[in-house]
Amino acid sequence: MQGIWLFIPVLALSVLMADCMHATVSPSPEPIVLGAIYSLSGGQAALDVPSFRGARLAVDEINRAGGVLGRPVQLVAGDAGSAPGPAADSSAEILKRHPSATALLGLSDTDLVLAAAPVAAAKGRLFLTSGATSPKLPAQIPGYLFLACFGDNVQAAAGAEWAYDKLSARTVSVLFNSESTYAQLLQGYFRSRFEELGGRLLSVTGYTPGKDLGPPIGQLQTADLIYLAATPDEVLDVVMALHASGHHAPILGGDGFDAADLWQAHPEISNVFFTTHAYLGEDNDDPKIVAFRRAYTRAYPDAIPDAFAALGYDAARLLITAIRHAASTDPEEVRNALASIREFDGVTGQLGYPADSRIPLKAVTLLGVEGGGYRLVQQLVPAKTPAP
Repeated sequence: MQGIWLFIPVLALSVLMADCMHATVSPSPEPIVLGAIYSLSGGQAALDVPSFRGARLAVDEINRAGGVLGRPVQLVAGDAGSAPGPAADSSAEILKRHPSATALLGLSDTDLVLAAAPVAAAKGRLFLTSGATSPKLPAQIPGYLFLACFGDNVQAAAGAEWAYDKLSARTVSVLFNSESTYAQLLQGYFRSRFEELGGRLLSVTGYTPGKDLGPPIGQLQTADLIYLAATPDEVLDVVMALHASGHHAPILGGDGFDAADLWQAHPEISNVFFTTHAYLGEDNDDPKIVAFRRAYTRAYPDAIPDAFAALGYDAARLLITAIRHAASTDPEEVRNALASIREFDGVTGQLGYPADSRIPLKAVTLLGVEGGGYRLVQQLVPAKTPAP
């Protein structure tokens, strides 16, 4: 009998301990999965690596604050490899491995978005591009493609108005990458607005990446301004070729010029300007910019934050805000919630989606290249924008 009585307390203690463990240890909630498609290799990496880092920083901050809807956020990366095929494959692979994924985000190039986003749309998932600026994208992928950035027609119009009003440019020669949809659209919108203002177009020349720049540059007529529409992997080479050929008029371009490491090795280059999404310089004392710079450099000590880093950060936070507003991870409810956002306080500025539009209203930042870095020239909203 004594052995039985000794056993009973031990058994009771074991049951009590099991009950306590069951009461205090609960399974971790399932993460909310967001796919992040970026070119982590290839020519677009100069824009997409900072953008992916910005998105990852946003998710890390959200998770440190407790996640969203009581669940952590998991950012699943896919490398687009700066080519349409891998971009589409990355979308398909993420949705195959994570069928519960709520949405996809990323990419800074129009052609790559046109490859990746339809794969997401076919599965009923929205794609929020952090940096691809074609205003035609929402119509090309109806219902499921959103921009976290302004459209090329907006930045081109802002550049044209600034050049006409502030540089007093009345003539322009245009040089553009004839194989890039981004470059083709950008220069077309610029020409439209510049001529509408009263400016004259002297010459338009396309070039093929990787081929001799001499012949197309040789066709440019001397003008008050050169408008260069180029992708980030070739901008520096084209600018230097223009200078070497004796063209010293101001050069103006779009956000493809905005790669933080691009100009550091060439402090002698100046009189180059471009439109972009935000100015992240150390002399910008906007509290949002200061806080973002501090957080980004703490997370990535060897990197310099640029506008594309801020776009990735804003895009991830924008999606998480939509999930919070929807109070759901259901892809359709999140898509509707994103479309209904009218005021979002981002690092790249205030943005909101007008009714029946998936392109946000945002101001354009104009920067100048100087001493191996950037300087803020102006922020503006164009008075008139060409139709997409």
